[in-house]
Amino acid sequence: MMALQLGALRDALMDAGASEDKASRAAEELAGYETRVGRMEGKLTLLLWAVGVNVAATIAVFGILVPISRQLGEISVQLSRLIH
Repeated sequence: MMALQLGALRDALMDAGASEDKASRAAEELAGYETRVGRMEGKLTLLLWAVGVNVAATIAVFGILVPISRQLGEISVQLSRLIH
C-alpha cells in the first residue's frame, strides 16, 4: 500500500535530479508531517474553544459575585452601626 504523497513535490524533486525512489520517500515523509500539523490544528481549535468557554464562565461568575459583594458590604455597614 502506497502512503500519502504530495505529487507536485515528488515531481519537482525528480525534475531537480532526485531519483524516483528518493523523491517518493521525501514526498511521503512531508505528507506525514502535513497530516500531523492538521491534527495539531484541530487540537488547537478545541483548546481555544475551551479557553473561550472558561473566560465566559469566569465573567459570568464575576457578574454574579460583584452585586452580592456589594450587598454584603452594605449589610456589614448596617451591622457595624447596630453594634456600635
